[in-house]
Amino acid sequence: MTFELLGMVGTRDASETHGDHYGTIDADYLTRFAQAHEAAGFDRVLIGYGATGADGFAVAAHVLNATTTLKVLIAHRPGFVAPTLVARKLATLDQLTGGGRVAIHHISGGDEADQKRDGDFADHDRRYARTAEFMSLLRRVWSADEPFDHGGEFYRVEGAFSTVRPATPDGIPLYFGGASPAAVEVGAEHADVYMLWGEPRRQVAERIAALREAAAAHGRTLRFSLSIRPIIADTEDAAWERAEHIRALTAERAGASHPYRMSTSVGSARLQRQAAESERHDERLWYGITALTGPGGNSTALVGTAEQVADALDGYRRVGVDTILIRGFDPLEDVVDWGRRLVPLLRANAAALV
Repeated sequence: MTFELLGMVGTRDASETHGDHYGTIDADYLTRFAQAHEAAGFDRVLIGYGATGADGFAVAAHVLNATTTLKVLIAHRPGFVAPTLVARKLATLDQLTGGGRVAIHHISGGDEADQKRDGDFADHDRRYARTAEFMSLLRRVWSADEPFDHGGEFYRVEGAFSTVRPATPDGIPLYFGGASPAAVEVGAEHADVYMLWGEPRRQVAERIAALREAAAAHGRTLRFSLSIRPIIADTEDAAWERAEHIRALTAERAGASHPYRMSTSVGSARLQRQAAESERHDERLWYGITALTGPGGNSTALVGTAEQVADALDGYRRVGVDTILIRGFDPLEDVVDWGRRLVPLLRANAAALV
């Protein structure tokens, strides 16, 4: 069974507990952060997207040139750059950095205010329809043997063609996320890897089953990624103490009047409902930060010793997850610690499932 381990890098030392430090681009920190992931044994790192943040393609170029084998997953929102141009940008970066190290993650957008900052006022389902056409055009640009015309709902091109292609026969993987019915249809038809948030195993298994059925209707198969926040320590009690410390720091930084972002994200709403139902799910899935930060996406945590967290992640792999994305509350320090204690266990468990 294929296993891929993802981390996440940023241009500054920022998290719920470290603060944000808006506007800072610390190139030295980014270099050390990327190299720490490579040294810890990660396969790939996600580069996030926000309408006020650094450009992901430039960040990816820095990460790729600061490392030797580490791959990148560049998040972007379809609708702001033409798909023909994005296809050439990705293929160029793939060719210039050794080949096979570039992937793209499509986020159709659930944060209304952030969409509008970049001039996007399309509604939820229309954004997903646009993503479907975007992904289809990416694949066509990379595979076309001659110039082609396209006239769709969102994009029209005449004589589109690219002389630069992905560097390897496997091409550039398309990752995708979304929980609404509109999202399921898009991901089932166009994605290579469908990204899921950390929910109870039963719900994750149900989502995977539904997505597999939707993909089969298009004659396709999907891979699945789970995003989670490990909190580990030498003992389980110490791990829960650390979780409470993280909660206290997050609450202090957020403040009692912390405004929730306006979100149409179905997945975020489901996480909030689960947090309201119980702070803990399964053996060690913790929603303490989810309840504090509102619709913020990847906020659920697995709390315990490295062995306990590795076993919990193994449980997700047994229901169909083959890619794990983990990021820390102490971002750089956690990566170094995971490289010593958690990653070797994940690799050993993955080898046992082959």
